[in-house]
Amino acid sequence: MPDSQPQPQPPPNSSNSSHSSGSSDSSGPSGPSGSSGPADQGAVLLCGARLTDGRTVDVRLGGGRIEAVGTAGSLAPGPARAGVTRVDLSGYLLLPAPAEPHAHGDTALSAEHPGPVSYAPEDVQRRATEAALLQLGHGATAVRAHVRVGDVQGLGALGAVLQARRSLRGLAELTAVAMPRLLTGAAGADGLAMLRDALKMGASAVGGCPDLDPDPAGYVEAVLELASEYGSPVDLHTDAADPARLSRFAAMAGGLRPGVTIGPCAGLARLPAEAAARAADQLAAAGVTVVCLPQGGCGGADRRGAAPVRLLRAAGVRVAAGSGALRDIANPVGRGDPLEAAYLLASVHGLRPEDAYDAVSGSARAVLGLPEVRLEAGFPAELLAVRGDRLAGALSLGYSRIVVHRGRVVARTSAVREYCGSSTAAAELGLPRQGRGELS
Repeated sequence: MPDSQPQPQPPPNSSNSSHSSGSSDSSGPSGPSGSSGPADQGAVLLCGARLTDGRTVDVRLGGGRIEAVGTAGSLAPGPARAGVTRVDLSGYLLLPAPAEPHAHGDTALSAEHPGPVSYAPEDVQRRATEAALLQLGHGATAVRAHVRVGDVQGLGALGAVLQARRSLRGLAELTAVAMPRLLTGAAGADGLAMLRDALKMGASAVGGCPDLDPDPAGYVEAVLELASEYGSPVDLHTDAADPARLSRFAAMAGGLRPGVTIGPCAGLARLPAEAAARAADQLAAAGVTVVCLPQGGCGGADRRGAAPVRLLRAAGVRVAAGSGALRDIANPVGRGDPLEAAYLLASVHGLRPEDAYDAVSGSARAVLGLPEVRLEAGFPAELLAVRGDRLAGALSLGYSRIVVHRGRVVARTSAVREYCGSSTAAAELGLPRQGRGELS
């Protein structure tokens, strides 16, 4: 069975154990999210990986990027390189790494604890770190966490998530969206001040739940104004069940840079077809991205369900997919697995496997403002190797995974399946077999 809590491990077939550690505070080039990690510690050569186009290749990594891609056995480690790490990816499909565009780091992994969720900074930091490592083990090398600010927790939960971000340096990129409850009226003045302080502390995006404010339109207007003032992206949590409100939002958000994202938008699927199609066209014209949550609901969503992804994509809306709640009160069985989200987009919503995977990879990275990843020289070395030879199979049963962040292997999950007394049948049928011996 697959590991339930995959942790960063030394890369397979590696003689350089320094590649198993990612918590160093040594400086390195900053990425789009503003965090930094260790500088390149030598070349990494990924050997015998299969690509989605059917080729089997070697991939050389260095300086956090892909240096070269060549036919299997054709690449040397590179000039003047010591301590080359060779990683055998025979039997693995190599993909651009997923990203997680909609997590809740402050409440993650809290479902099994009795009583109200603890917002003590040490508890939030522990949960946020563990959740990010769990998602990293699944392949997500970048995570955006929606964090509540104001009310009882003040800025403590945000500070704890930002501390978790620092502790994860070199392993994964963790960023935070500040989410105040109220922004309008007398009570909203404190929320607006708190939101400004959150941006100064290091929140990377302005967010919130306009559906919970007495004046949703005023809430959105305040968020957009502040985002424009600070040059920050916007990421709002909304059910999108009111077409008139959504129309006003699209009119206000159009053209705002660096970008506007909303989710999970399950209410769009409950609208009449004509109203939903009109709303989708308006979102597309405004350049608004929708992040759906095919694995279930999350905090702030009163009703479960998923956005109408095919309708949105047909209208030209960029659609990404996130995990949402991760074993908290909103979804006590959440996995935080981007491949499961892609699987559900394909199996339930009818997307092609390639489009489903893009929703958790390329489109998800775009939501986070991260550069595109391709399996070509010059692109960032943010990669996921999954046991299998076809994307559809990897989405169906991709347990064994090797994760690369900034050119280094940072996590590995291995799964072995054995069957009792299967040797005779396997030999007769010529079936592949895993394991060291017979089960008794």
